[in-house]
Amino acid sequence: AGMTGTAATEAGEFEEIYNLEVTVIPTNVPAIRADKQDLVFMSERSKWKAVVEDIKGRQECGQPVLVGTAAIETSERLSKLLERAKVAHEVLNAKQHEREAVIIAQAGRPGAVTIATNMAGRGVDILLGGNYEGLARDQLRSKEGIDLTEIPNRAWTDSLEMLKRSEDPTRTYQTRWAEVIKEKYEETRRDQKKVISVGGLHVVGTERHEARRIDNQLRGRSGRLGDPGSSRFFLSLE
Repeated sequence: AGMTGTAATEAGEFEEIYNLEVTVIPTNVPAIRADKQDLVFMSERSKWKAVVEDIKGRQECGQPVLVGTAAIETSERLSKLLERAKVAHEVLNAKQHEREAVIIAQAGRPGAVTIATNMAGRGVDILLGGNYEGLARDQLRSKEGIDLTEIPNRAWTDSLEMLKRSEDPTRTYQTRWAEVIKEKYEETRRDQKKVISVGGLHVVGTERHEARRIDNQLRGRSGRLGDPGSSRFFLSLE
């Protein structure tokens, strides 16, 4: 036996190859994601123009967008188009595998645009408003130079720089971690309200995949646990 969110479309295969039935279990909270009808264009050029306009409009109103592409070349092509349109974005493909979880975890922040190749980063939950723990870790590591592996037992007084600044010797890394976690939690809760007010995470599919299962996987990144969200695929006859 096994469990997956995308087995229903492959039920025939499971039965034929493994002699296993597929049972659909209702979600714990009703899914309210709006899966919109595909938009089909005569040419590839007009399709990409519409994709960029859609992403730009959503970013301007603060809605996060996750864009799915089937190939690295496609993601890089779209990235160049977005750069020309002055749309700030992150590209997630095999070239950024080390940062993959960090990038995808923050794909639900207000106005975030993330291009993902073949659902890179799957397995990481996209929280509306952002992942507060990830933001706290980034703050300590990148901006304050604190090694998180030493948090349990290292005091502020171990650092000569902190002694020079006359930091309170009773403070520890644990207290700073608690402060930053609280600050980022409150920040992401405020951002979550903003994102919900503009419709939640929007998923853009730039082409249909060879299996409907992968399309469903892409759409399923939005509308988690009853969150609002939407999805749409853009296609061209070319």
